[in-house]
Amino acid sequence: MIPVLLILLPLLTGIISFFIKDENAAKGWGLLSAILTLIVAVAGVYFYPAAQLSFDSAWLPSLGSRFTMSMDGMSKMLVLLTAISFPLIFLATYKNQYRNAGSFYALMLLTQSGLMGVFVANDALLFYFFWELALIPVYFLCSLWGGEKRIAVTFKFFIYTFIGSLMMLAGILYMYFQTADHSFAWQSFYGVQLPAQNQSLVFWLFFIAFAIKMPIFPLHTWQPDAYEQSPTATTMVLSGVMVKMGIFAVIKWLLPFFPSASDQFAQIIIVLSVIGMLYASLIAIRQDDVKRLIAYSSIAHIGLMSATLFTGSRVGMEGVMIQMFNHGINVIGLWIVADAIEQQLGTRKFSELGGLAQKAPALAILLVVMAFANIALPLTNAFIGEFLMFNGLFQYNIWIAAIAGISIILAAVYTLNMVQKVFYGNTSAITANATDITGNIKLALVILVVLVIALGVYPQPMIDLTSDTVGATMAGK
Repeated sequence: MIPVLLILLPLLTGIISFFIKDENAAKGWGLLSAILTLIVAVAGVYFYPAAQLSFDSAWLPSLGSRFTMSMDGMSKMLVLLTAISFPLIFLATYKNQYRNAGSFYALMLLTQSGLMGVFVANDALLFYFFWELALIPVYFLCSLWGGEKRIAVTFKFFIYTFIGSLMMLAGILYMYFQTADHSFAWQSFYGVQLPAQNQSLVFWLFFIAFAIKMPIFPLHTWQPDAYEQSPTATTMVLSGVMVKMGIFAVIKWLLPFFPSASDQFAQIIIVLSVIGMLYASLIAIRQDDVKRLIAYSSIAHIGLMSATLFTGSRVGMEGVMIQMFNHGINVIGLWIVADAIEQQLGTRKFSELGGLAQKAPALAILLVVMAFANIALPLTNAFIGEFLMFNGLFQYNIWIAAIAGISIILAAVYTLNMVQKVFYGNTSAITANATDITGNIKLALVILVVLVIALGVYPQPMIDLTSDTVGATMAGK
């Protein structure tokens, strides 16, 4: 019943939130719901037996679809990431003002419910249902609470994800008609043996849908605009958790079903991913906006995960698994810093900032730790994940690994450049009267920094948590 609770809790509390008119009550209700979901997730992952982590019930018997869900190591890890992220996001943005706050928190909780469903669904139609449940609230969050260009940006986001969803649905239906028992069950899809030509076609239907969501080059163009124009709490969900839907889907719903096509097109995808890493890193260096820099940095990091997925390397796959969690923690930390600066000073532009370390030393210290994690410095959580992924790329092709490695240098350049321009040098007219962070924002960042250091010093628990998924994925190749 644990997977059902993880979906129902944010779903029901989200529906109730639509009827809460008082802003503070809506914020408190959203935070309480997120904390309760976190408690259920932690209990499920660490204290409940495996039998409690699966659920099966009739859903649409005439279509051959069942309400089937289970949690392997990768699902547990992503459920934990989702459950940890939402209370921290609500905590860090607690003082932000939202018109019609009840609806805002309702849509955020519905997104969390959809994400939980994506990570535990074991039926392709059910997976598609939750995929859409996670995305649809985000359209409304961006279009109703976003920035000045929110309508155009949301329309672009909608077109990309709508096309991707249609392609995935076409692929799911094709696979459904090839199953021996006309079923949407993961096991039935796994048993389908497709001719090489048909396997290639369906592979691309699924892959493009997942690649848009990650996103990887050249399907990334919706991402920087959406991240910049969305309310920051939604941006944190998009970049910290939602992009993991695409990587998760490749591992669970693509690689096991189309092994020949995965090998056949691996080099194309790896090369595109590496191009995306370098392209996004170079664009990040030229940014004058904290949000857009973090957005392009995220594209570069996701590109490394995407490239490593198709190397066929076990150590690389281990790196991708733990990096999904670590990237979520790190990028949410950076967004919290960006939001704290914007909420207090009304700007995110480097050219208007400077010298903040003199006025906000606590914020400066916490940002520096998150910045070190963003460039995967040893003793931070991202180091072991990137080390394992580059190890996997090196085993695949030394030249591709060397070219991809340039992104490490570029990441250090744009990240440290951001730290220098925002926090050091002379104060500007805007930062002269800045004050340090306190309360909720400080607490959320301290929790994230503790996770960064703890997983950097001792990452083995996260590797152990996902070892069963790594073993199963590599056994199917």
